This record gives sequence, structure tokens and C-alpha cells, in this order.
Amino acid sequence: MDHFEVFGLPRRLGVDEADLQRRFYELSRRHHPDFHHGAPPDEQARSLETSARINAAYRTLREPIRRVEYLVRLEGGEEATNGDGAKPKAPPGLLAEMFEIQEALQEARDEGLEETGRAVLQDERARLEVRYREVEARLRGPLSKAWDDATGEERPGVLAACRESLATRAYLRTVIDDLAHVLGEGQEPHVTHHRH
Repeated sequence: MDHFEVFGLPRRLGVDEADLQRRFYELSRRHHPDFHHGAPPDEQARSLETSARINAAYRTLREPIRRVEYLVRLEGGEEATNGDGAKPKAPPGLLAEMFEIQEALQEARDEGLEETGRAVLQDERARLEVRYREVEARLRGPLSKAWDDATGEERPGVLAACRESLATRAYLRTVIDDLAHVLGEGQEPHVTHHRH
């Protein structure tokens, strides 16, 4: 049973969040382990398993980007678990575009960072953060709508566009985190994203 089926929903990216929350609360009340503490052990175990599945499904479907990630894995025949699987590879065009930034990052790591270099990297990070938000907006808006409106034969193209946008998003996040780390303005880079 996939996360959409848990709530009796079709595989659509446009989800009525109030309706999803209502369904979540209804199912949670019905299957919560606290209401089955006097039941036989096998029924308690089923209740705990069902409750965990409901919680995992809700965590995924309530957030638009996680919902896209899940649907892409599900429709692509990939393992659609709640954990982070292998991230898609960044599009080649994006890798070429980021080449100069990667060189500047490596130079800063090797030789330190002077004021001019710092300003350049800060500008690059700000530009990439804008682009990151644009990619997320595309995933939440036009691509989600395109999926929901697509016919069966159109869906593979929309799925490929979603996959590429997710890969771009993951790569941008990694580079932004790398820039913040080199600039000394953030935490360690996210370890869940594959390095480039």
C-alpha cells in the first residue's frame, strides 16, 4: 500500500491539505496503539505497524516537495520508502554551469579566502539561493499541475521533468551548503546529498 492509498487518495500532487489532515486524524484515532493496549499482542503489533505507516504517509504527503520526490520514486518503479535513497545525478548542463563556482570553492579551500573572493562567493550563493527557490516553486506549481493534468502518455515526460528539477534542486542545495561552509556562515554541508 503506497502513501496515497493509505489516505484513499489518487496519485496526484495537488492535495487538499485540510482534507489530508482530517483523514490523518481520523485514521490516527482509529489505529493509535493507545486504543489497543488491552488487545492481544498480534493486534497490538498490527496497530503499531498501521500507526507507523499512517504517520510516515502523512509526513511525506503533507509537504509538497517530499510529495513530488515520493511520487517520482513511486511512478518510476524505484523504492518509494520514506528514507532518502540515492539522489538523482545533476543534469550535465548544470554541472558545466557550476564549474567556475567549484573551482573557486576549491581555491578557497586550498589557499584561503581574501575579501574579493569572499564577496564573489557570497554573490554566487545569493544567486543560487534564488535559483533554488525558483526550482522549488516550479516543482510545487507548474510541474505538480502538469502531472495532475497529464494523460497517461504525457506522464513520462512530466515525470522526467520532475526528476530533473529534483536533481537540480539537490545539486544546488549541495553547492549552496558548500559555499556557506567555505564562507564560515553555516553548518556543515548536508550529508544526505551526494557530492558532485
